[in-house]
Formats: sequence, structure tokens, C-alpha cells
Amino acid sequence: MIETPSELGQLIATMKVCRVCRDAPLGKPLPHEPRPIFVASAEAKILIASQAPGIRAHLSGVPFMDPSGVRLRQWLGVDEATFYDPRNFAILPMGFCFPGHDAQKGDLPPRRECAPIWRKPALDLMPAIQLILVIGIHAHQYHLGRGTSMTEMVRNWRAILHASSGPRVLPLPHPSWRNSSWLKKNPWFEIELLPELQAEVENLIAY
Repeated sequence: MIETPSELGQLIATMKVCRVCRDAPLGKPLPHEPRPIFVASAEAKILIASQAPGIRAHLSGVPFMDPSGVRLRQWLGVDEATFYDPRNFAILPMGFCFPGHDAQKGDLPPRRECAPIWRKPALDLMPAIQLILVIGIHAHQYHLGRGTSMTEMVRNWRAILHASSGPRVLPLPHPSWRNSSWLKKNPWFEIELLPELQAEVENLIAY
């Protein structure tokens, strides 16, 4: 018997071959071959709403397999096997493809084409999501609105977490090592927020 692909499976297959940032871009086209990188799962309890894959993810095809991923897993209190188990985490960045580098060799912002096309259809087909971890300013602006700095958004994490309707939302800074100075200036993040984050994750993940 040949099984018919699920609606989510069909959507994943379509997202994997998306080339809109190259073929119908908003602004300059992506300067390299697109490689959409994400994890969508109907079983996942936690959604990582990140920004865009970095160069290492672009080369490997694996999200967060880099120093940022090491730090993120430390924040979550999980190992690689738990992190990459689709029963636990879905990973849906604002832009699916590595956006390229700017003049200072930093990553460009996420592509603007992805979120309006794919975000709502994907989220609608992931009904088990109970917690959305919103990582970085671009994801903050999409999920929580504009007008507040990243620091103030994360500082207001308690109100955001407990005010959410539907899946709860928790804003986080990006785990990039470029943000190490931010972490030193804001020790409350590791003292107050991380224990709560790890308790939430512990409650939801499958072993």
C-alpha cells in the first residue's frame, strides 16, 4: 500500500524547492543557489522561531550546527539528539535560506520573501506546538510587533510568556557569539530567564 503524503508533508516538499528569493525577489535576488533549511513537524511541542540559516547551515543543510547552536542548546539544557528530535523541536526561521554576508562579513537580514508565503501555512499544520521561542529582533518583530528594542522585548519576557493566547511565546536574543557582550551587560538573562526556559523545555520534551 502506498501512503498518500500528509498535508504537512506536501507543504514541506514544496517549501524545500522554493526559489522565490532568486526568481521573484523583493529587492536584489539571493546571490547564490537557494537551500531552504527548516524543520517542520506535526508532533513538535516547541517551535524555534529563528532568523535565517548561517553559512555553516547552508553548507551542511543542518540548522544550528555551529557555535550559535551550541550556545542555544546550552540555554535550552538539551543535547544534540534531543534538539534534533522532531517530536521535540520544530525550527522555522524567518528566512529559510542563508541570506549572504554584508560588507563587514556579518550575515545579512533574513530574506523578506519567506515569512509572508510560508509561515502561516506551516504553523497551521503544526498543532502540537505549545511554546514558541522567538529568537532575534527580526523574529521578535514578526511575532510580537515592532517598536521595542531587542533588550526591552527580552526584559519583558515574563509578561509576554504569561499573556500569550494559544501557544505561549518567549522572546530570546540570538545565541550568536557576537552577543556575548550583551549577555555580560544583562546578567538577569542567565540568572532569571534561563532557569525558567529550561524548566519549560524539560516539561515538554520527549526522551
